[in-house]
Amino acid sequence: MYRKYLIRIIAVIFLLTGCAVQKQPEDTETEEYPVFEAGIDSISKYGNIVLSVGAEAMRALGYEPADVVLVTIGSAEMEMPVGVQYTDADSGEPVCAWITDENSGREYVVLAINTGSLAETMGIAVKHSMDAEPGYVWEYCEGFDASVPVTVSMAEKQGYAEEYAMHQTGGVRTNKREDYAYLSDAEYANFREIRTAGMGEGTLFRSSSPIDPSLGRSRQADEAMMNALIGTVINMTDTEERMKAYADYPGSYYSGCRIIALNMNIDFSSAEFEEKLAEGFRFIAANEGPYLLHCKEGKDRTGFAAAILECLMGAGKDEIIDDYMKTFTDYYNIEEGSEQYTKTAERNILKSLQRAFGIDEIGADTDLAGQAEDYLVRIGMKKDEIAALKKRLQADYGGRY
Repeated sequence: MYRKYLIRIIAVIFLLTGCAVQKQPEDTETEEYPVFEAGIDSISKYGNIVLSVGAEAMRALGYEPADVVLVTIGSAEMEMPVGVQYTDADSGEPVCAWITDENSGREYVVLAINTGSLAETMGIAVKHSMDAEPGYVWEYCEGFDASVPVTVSMAEKQGYAEEYAMHQTGGVRTNKREDYAYLSDAEYANFREIRTAGMGEGTLFRSSSPIDPSLGRSRQADEAMMNALIGTVINMTDTEERMKAYADYPGSYYSGCRIIALNMNIDFSSAEFEEKLAEGFRFIAANEGPYLLHCKEGKDRTGFAAAILECLMGAGKDEIIDDYMKTFTDYYNIEEGSEQYTKTAERNILKSLQRAFGIDEIGADTDLAGQAEDYLVRIGMKKDEIAALKKRLQADYGGRY
């Protein structure tokens, strides 16, 4: 009796806050979890659907991380786990993420695909690029618009518990320099040289953004790239207009480099991503180094692009894992060689490469160089462009960093 009254009270509260609650059928033998209905607040640059109702709504109705929910948007539906970060799902998999805004402390409910576009995958909307800020515009598909309700219902209580536990990194990444006293300034900026097999010395580097101040790392990244004498930059996150509008851009070492601003999404399998990745690699092939790859955090788009180049130049599986995972050992305290270390790599960079190469597994004997070259051809690069790219990356800049 008390539970029925509680559900009714919650229903009134959420109706008043824009979240319509429905009761599950009375005759179910399992515990009841009210279905709730929300609106689409916005679609992010990366195809994530931000709901008009915060995570406190789901929590109040009994939902929690590791539950599996059924999300219905108009005629489209998809099952996904509840998590607290996008990487609580494997690369290419959906997640109903409770994302906390570091400034306001508000928890948003964001429907997403880790390294993918949920809006496009579900057929909700299509993104079109444009030169003016913000660099994109979303066009709703037929039968959908901003008024279409989103309903979330329980599919399986704690049905993702084992997988969820394996995705937890054991640490929370912050933007406070004092939380990383054990890191050098370059490491704090996620700046490092890529020294895998076949790569020239002092030739290729990766980093978080040296100009976007929102992560509190731009000054350290810009200083590190100056020390490395970077000459050519692949900016995977900004438009040229946005890049030059950052307060840290004028007068930076960065601003004096040769830069291509690609404004890339994070759906590694999308035609747009592949086209822009090929464009960035052609830019490397056409210009002198040393080279810097960066996005915002220097983790996802940067990690994937770096791994493709590492494969192309002859790196093995373990080398690729070690370079990718340094971000996680530095920021999330994942112990090198631990089960969590291996699983994190498998669920992220290895799975992304497997999807890109169209293979089921990456083993010690996988011809990664051949797979990478075939991939570059598939995304539009010509053989002579690939040869020029390899020659640039083989060049030795004398270890000046």
